[in-house]
Parts: sequence; C-alpha cells; structure tokens
Amino acid sequence: MESPPPPGTPEADAYWMRRALELARHAESQGEVPVGAVLVGPDGMLGEGWNQPITTHDPTAHAEVVALRDAARRSANYRLTGATLYVTLEPCLMCAGAMLHARVHRLVYGATDPKGGAVQSLYQVLNDPRLNHRIMATEGVLGEEAGAMLRAFFRSRR
Repeated sequence: MESPPPPGTPEADAYWMRRALELARHAESQGEVPVGAVLVGPDGMLGEGWNQPITTHDPTAHAEVVALRDAARRSANYRLTGATLYVTLEPCLMCAGAMLHARVHRLVYGATDPKGGAVQSLYQVLNDPRLNHRIMATEGVLGEEAGAMLRAFFRSRR
C-alpha cells in the first residue's frame, strides 16, 4: 500500500477502508462472512482483523473485536483512545460495546446492517447519553463496494 494520507481526511478514510476491504476479501477466502477492520492511530495502523468466528470456533471473533485485540496486544493497553476503527460493515451490539470499552475515538464504516447494526440501523449505541463515552461515526465510506461484496457472498450461499 502507498503511504497513508493525513489522518481525519476523506482521503485517509478511503485509504484505510480499502485496507479493510482487502481484509474482508481474505475473510471470504477462508469461508467467513466478508468483513474486515483496521484500527488506526495518529501514527498509523494499530491493529487489523477480519471475521473469523467459523475458523476459530469463537462467536466473538468479529473483524472489529479481532482488530481491537490486535491493537491492544501491540500497544500493551486495553484503552485505544484517539484511534479510528475502519470496518466494512456497520458494527453489531457486541462490537459497538467493545469499541466503547476500548474508548475508540471514531468509527468509519462502509455498508449499513439493517438486521444487526448498532450504530444507526437498529440501535444508536455509540451516542447513547446514558453511557460515559461517545464515538463519532462516519458511514458509507466505500459503502457500495462493501455492500456489493456482502450481497454477492450471501447470494452464493443461497
């Protein structure tokens, strides 16, 4: 990959989402639902992951959780303040909760998930005023590509 653009720009969002899409393709090649995630800090990539609940026999091995675990291990810290999580699909309740506990600063996602999304589709967990942390969210970055990948995956399984 080429050098990343400055953090917080639309160019940076597209750059890191392209990496998340590469990871989603890897997940699909392993027989997993194609979702990929990258956690980025001010100085670059902190961790990454792809869906692996089937291959690891772990229902919590969603791309976001795998990326958070990778970043926490690398940084030797469970708090990931100042980080942005890029993920190809709107996070579920479990993943949104993990992001809140890690104190992720920002979320950027591609496709919405009308059946399980916890950011805007079914729930709005990241900005619930009853919680002690909020996460800014940007939706739809390379969302068409992410959504098309998911639709093709499920179409091939039917």
